[in-house]
Formats: sequence, structure tokens, C-alpha cells
Amino acid sequence: MSTGPGPGRPDRADESPDDQPSDPAAPAQDDAARGEAAPDAAPSGHAMWGNTTSGTAENVGYVPTNAGAQQPPAPRKGTSQGESELVREALKDAKVSHETAVNALKVMAGRREKEWPRPGHCRIITIANQKGGVGKTTSSVNLAASLAMHGAQVLVVDLDPQGNASTALGVEHHAEIPSIYDVLIEDVAMEDIVVPAPEIPNLFCAPATLNLAGAEIELVSKVARESRLRRALDAYETDKFDYVLIDCPPSLGLLTVNAFVGGDELLIPIQCEYYALEGLGQLIRTVDLVKAHLNPKLSVSTILLTMYDARTRLAAQVAEDVRTHFGDVVLNTVIPRSVRVSEAPSYGQSVMTYDPGSSGALAYSEAASEMAHRGAAK
Repeated sequence: MSTGPGPGRPDRADESPDDQPSDPAAPAQDDAARGEAAPDAAPSGHAMWGNTTSGTAENVGYVPTNAGAQQPPAPRKGTSQGESELVREALKDAKVSHETAVNALKVMAGRREKEWPRPGHCRIITIANQKGGVGKTTSSVNLAASLAMHGAQVLVVDLDPQGNASTALGVEHHAEIPSIYDVLIEDVAMEDIVVPAPEIPNLFCAPATLNLAGAEIELVSKVARESRLRRALDAYETDKFDYVLIDCPPSLGLLTVNAFVGGDELLIPIQCEYYALEGLGQLIRTVDLVKAHLNPKLSVSTILLTMYDARTRLAAQVAEDVRTHFGDVVLNTVIPRSVRVSEAPSYGQSVMTYDPGSSGALAYSEAASEMAHRGAAK
């Protein structure tokens, strides 16, 4: 008997009505039986997966951030819902960032109970790059947190009017809070504004407020305008700290010049993209001028490669060019792109406490270890 299309699916016209599914749920069950995704399931490669550039397939997965949440979500384990064979294959080739995370995991396992070597004197390190979005604040906060978690006494001086470092450390920085602005403009003592970071012992912060946005103009008329931060640090008992990290704004204005004069070392975060190299020459020229006229002790001691995407040839080329030009001052560890690093400040935390097992946390911990051991070796 000829059946025709009948009430079933038109692509099964050669089957009898009894062989065709009769209820709406049947197609999904039939697809599932054949190993295909159900219509309401997320397709392979859907936007639900993220953090693929971190170089670790274990952490792949979208985790929403909720402003009111008190605790970060637990890390996803195993294969995530939206992960595909193509994604896993791509991550296998992410050699540099993947190796960074794996090596850091091995090293952290061996050092977990050990303190890193502490410097013989306080290291005052300015973290600067006039290009925005290269990871200055992120590096300042996470390096400081890593050092503090391994026994060092660390002070973060937030010299950026946006106050992002203060936010990431969970320190209040609204207009009524005494801040670094009062130190630079009103000659308030540094000890009157420094507060402990609530999440991590041994870590302290000199917060920034929006008042600092007007400091560039107000400093113009001040006596010794370029060295006001240095004078405040000299009057403060910095010897009780092992590290003072100064987070700079994305500019080469008077605030950044104050940071150059106030620091003994310069750490330059460089994003592994072409634009990051364009302004590097100008930054080095500014450093040379500061050394010649204001602070002869300043030296470029550390360069940190950030936002490394191992899937692109450009990132590898930029890293190679930087290492060729600057040599040993470039840290061996590179910081991969990581969603966890971006999420952490929304919880008022560094990535070191938000998700210690993420690739970003492991990479920053290894970078901080390099800094500590290099400093101890000098």
C-alpha cells in the first residue's frame, strides 16, 4: 500500500505511519539515541563556553557573574556543555600558555608550604605603560597578592584616578576616604591613608579616589611637583615592607612621572599585540629623561608579557621581538588571556583568591616567583 508523506515527517515519506514518530518529544529522543544534540541543547561551539584562550581545556566553561554574590562559583571540571572537538583540538596547540599553566601548577605544588626568598631591602617597583588596557592594574594586584601569600609584606600604591587597584583589593575608595590624593596635594602622611587589604594578610593599599583626576592640574603649581610621592615614601617606614608596587595611570603625565621618581625599578607590562609596541619607544625615552634629571637609580628591571593568545602567530612574534630587544629582563612566564582574571575584580578580589586554580592565577604566581627569586639573587 502506498503511504505518502502522511502526518509524520516529510523526510520519511518512504516509511509507514507506524514507523514515524507520533508525538513531539519523539524526535529529540530519536536524535539523542543517534548521538545528535537535542533541539533545545546548546550547539557545539555555542557562546556558553569561554576562556578558551587561557590554554587549559579543564577551565573552559561560561560562568555568569552576579553582582550580589558573596562567593565565587566553583571551577568547572571536565568537559563543559558547549565544548566541541574543534575547541579541544585548538587548545591542544596552545603550547605556550598551556605549558605556562602546567609548569606553574607543578611549581606551586612544590612551593605551597614554602616562603619565597625576601629581598634584603624594600623594593619599590613602578608598574607603568602609557598604553591603556595592557594589564597594569591587573598585574599590580595579582603580583602583590602572590607575593603576600608567600610571606612578603607588600604595599600597593594606587596612583590611577580610576581606583581599579583599590577595587580589586576590596579597599574602600569613595570621596570621603583619605587617599593618595591627600598625600600628593595636601601633604598628608602616608601612614594616615594606608589600610590593610581585607582578603589577604601582609597586603596593604594606599587607595586612590576620583579626586586624583584633578591632581595633574593641581600639581603644576606645587613645589617639587615631580618628587612629591618620593618625599612621602621617604618619610614613611617603607623598610617594614618587602615590596612597594606603584600602579600608574595610562598616561605619561605628572602622576606617572611621580611614580618614576618614587620608584627604584620599573616593571613594564606589554600586551602581546602590535599596538603595544608602538608606544614602547616613547616610554623608554621618558624613562631616560627621568634618569638623567630626576631619579638616576631608576632602571627597567622587569618586563611582563600579558594577554598572550597562543592561537595567534602575532602573539608569538611580539613575544619574540620583545625578548630579542630586552633580553633577560623579560620574565620567562607569560600571562595568558583568562576570563577568571577579568571576573575577579567584580567580587572585590584578586584572581589569586577568586580562583587559585585558574590558568591566570597560576601564571601570575609563577611570574611573582620569578620576581622574588631574581631579586634575591642580585
